[in-house]
Order: sequence, then C-alpha cells, then structure tokens
Amino acid sequence: MFFRQVLYADLGCASYVIADGGEAAVVDPRWDIGVYLDLALERDVRVTRVIETHNHADHLSGRERLVQATGATSHVHRLARATYPHEGFQDGDEIRVGGVVLRVLHTPGHRPEHSAIVVIDSAQSPLPFAVLTGDSLFVHDAARPDLAVEPREGALDLHASLTRLAELGDGVAVYPGHTGGSLCGSRRMGETTSSTIGYERATNPLLAIDDAEEFSELLIGDLPPQPPNFTAIAERNRTGSGSAFRPPAALAAGPFAERIAAGGLVIDGRAPADYDAAHVPGSVGVTLESAGFGTKAAWIREGRPLLLVGYDDAMTGHMALLLAAVGLDEAAESLAGGFEAWRAAGMGADRVAIATVAELGELRRSQPDLQVLDVREHDEWEEQRIPGSAHVPYHDLARIPPPLDPAAPVAVICSTGTRSALAVGLVRRAGFAEVIHVSPGGVGTWAALGLPTEGRERSATA
Repeated sequence: MFFRQVLYADLGCASYVIADGGEAAVVDPRWDIGVYLDLALERDVRVTRVIETHNHADHLSGRERLVQATGATSHVHRLARATYPHEGFQDGDEIRVGGVVLRVLHTPGHRPEHSAIVVIDSAQSPLPFAVLTGDSLFVHDAARPDLAVEPREGALDLHASLTRLAELGDGVAVYPGHTGGSLCGSRRMGETTSSTIGYERATNPLLAIDDAEEFSELLIGDLPPQPPNFTAIAERNRTGSGSAFRPPAALAAGPFAERIAAGGLVIDGRAPADYDAAHVPGSVGVTLESAGFGTKAAWIREGRPLLLVGYDDAMTGHMALLLAAVGLDEAAESLAGGFEAWRAAGMGADRVAIATVAELGELRRSQPDLQVLDVREHDEWEEQRIPGSAHVPYHDLARIPPPLDPAAPVAVICSTGTRSALAVGLVRRAGFAEVIHVSPGGVGTWAALGLPTEGRERSATA
C-alpha cells in the first residue's frame, strides 16, 4: 500500500492519496490537482476513486477537475445531496482500492453528511491502520459545528462522533483534514499533521469530556470567525459547479491605475516590510509570507474587483491560484512587472510608518493624542490588552470603521505584526491619514516589557 498525506499550507488543509494494485484513491482533493496527477505518474497508478468526507465550506474541492482529468468515480455520503455524478455511500460501506479497504464511518457534527474514512491494509491485517478524520477529530482539537446546522445541534452530534472514533483503538493513526491555521477548528489545533487515537485520548481536552452538554458549551463558546463566503463555497462543492483556472490579465501601470479609479481593490502580496516601505496608494497588504492569503482576501474584498500586485508576474499568478481555491476565481487583473514597474512608470507611492513595541511605549508617553487599535481576535483581546486601546478584528475592518478619531494618529497592533500588516491598509482606506504599524511583536511583547495590560489574564493573577 502507498499512503501519502498532501498538505495545502495556505488553508491548513490535508488531503490523502492511497494506492494499491495499480489503483489510487484521493480523499478530499484540494483545488489545485497537479500534485495528485504527478504522484499518480510517479507511482505508475491510475486514480480510480475520488472520495469527499463532506461538502467543504472553506475551500473549493478539486474533485470535479480531478475526475475530468482521470475518469475516476466520485464518492460522498448520501446526505451530502450532491448533484454531480457520484456513488453515494452510508455508514459501514466499503470502497476498495486494490487490496486496501476504505470503510465509511459516518461522523456528523461539522456537517450532517460528514464521514471519516477508516483505512485497512488487508494484505497486512484486518485491523484498521489509520482513520482519515476529515473535519471531525483534529490533533488536539475538534471541528467547529456551526457551518451547516444550529451550533448546539452540531456540537452534540460531534460529541457522539468523537466517541465512535475513540472506539477504533489506541494504535490507530489519526490523519485529519486540517492542521493548524485552518478556520475549521480553533486555536487549540496543533501544527502536528498526524496523531493516534491513543494520544488524542490522553491529551486532547475535548476527548476528555464525557458529558455531551459540557462538550457542547465548551465547543460553542470558543468558535473562531466563520470563513468568508462559506455558504457559497459549500454549495459549489455540493453541485460541482467548478471552473477552470484563468491566470490574471497583466496590465501596464496606466491601465492598472484606471482600474483602481473604477473601484478595484488592490491586494499587495509582498512582504509586510516592503509594503510598509512603499506601495500603490489605497492598496491592502495581504502577504504571501503567512498562511491564509485567499481567506484574508475574501474577508476584505467586499464585492470589489481584485487587482493584484507582487514582485513579479509569477507571484501574482500564484496569488490568483490561491484566490481561486476559496471561490474567488473570477477574472482578476494584475500589475505587469510587479511593484517596481509601478515605480518605473513614475506613479506615486504611499508608505506606512513603523514602530517597535518599545517605541510604541515611548510614543504613548510623548504623544497624548496617539490612539492604539488592536486587531486581534475577540478572545485574545479579552484575555490581555493595552489599556485604552480600541478593538476591531482585522478581518472586520473592511466593514467596521475603527471607533477612533481619523484626524489623530493611530498605531495598529496584533500579536506578531502579521495581522496588523494587513490592517494598516484597511485603516488608511477608512480615512486615517497618520497610521503606524507596530512590528515586530505585539501585545504579548508589550506585556513582556513590563508595560501595563488589562484583561482576564491580569485579573486572574492580581
């Protein structure tokens, strides 16, 4: 048996290739299918099965494109109500790939149709080798229950599903559908890409809760923001309404400026330091250096045409590919030759002032009118914050103006300098003329320097 985990770092997704006897199955394929075709060629196997654990809500599946490329048969649970050609399965059904048995274990909670796939290498043992848990059990976490049904209903179903998974046996390997950084779990989710049932039973706090109501309360009370346009993505995955990838049309600086004037939103994928130093006026920096590029762009797009800026055309092509994976696959346009072409054409550029966390402390003492905007998530804000700072999560700034005075300077801070790098562009677009990007570091750095904080953590230790 050949078994390979395929990671998609930008969205924290994991898919799987299982092959035996010249056949291969791909479970939860990502939108960009090239890696599966390359693996099939390398291993001299034919992809005959494409299996979905559920209708994904955070990214477009590559199922349709993979089926078109290989002639494989699609499989998904009957409750998915899929309208594309497929074979519907239910709990206990088995799909065979050579001598490998892929047994369906219905595990609702994240979505009603959700199913884990138990992998049995029958040439070695009739016992399970691994379970592909999809969006049910994660490493040190469990899936969110609020993307298809009422959250409490989903949480109660998920508790029962996790109980079933735990019964597989401690030695069974756990291969989840997501790793750290995905919006389908919480901040508990580990960066480790696999585990075992036994290790999760011993260390995962959610598997230690026997009471379903207690489990539900904990899970619902710790939900991250819902992925942008998740309903539309899930529907496209259900109906199979995918599309071919179209590279962005590269425009010279002049026509690119005309698209900006017509209402386009410029997304700059360069490193935060380069964006801060010089960027197209009105643009927003969404760096490719950190995960979640496509999701972040979807949050801030607000229905506007997307215009892409990078270091070069190869970079903007990659940006467009990541956007397509989250359903933003309509024709985008890019700045030909990258940002340096903008400068070479004599176009104006803006910059963002930078201050370290220590410098922010000095600025607050020397500039009484300096405002601080914290763009972390709500739970981070509640736990620890700088006294007197305002709060709007970075992904909400496109629709919620900062509750601050646009005529006064504002310093934007997060935990590392990454989310604030995106937020400064949105704050500028909201009409704030003097914006300071606090980087590197953030609120935790502020506390480590012995500067005052408030919040739950401070109260608990007071």
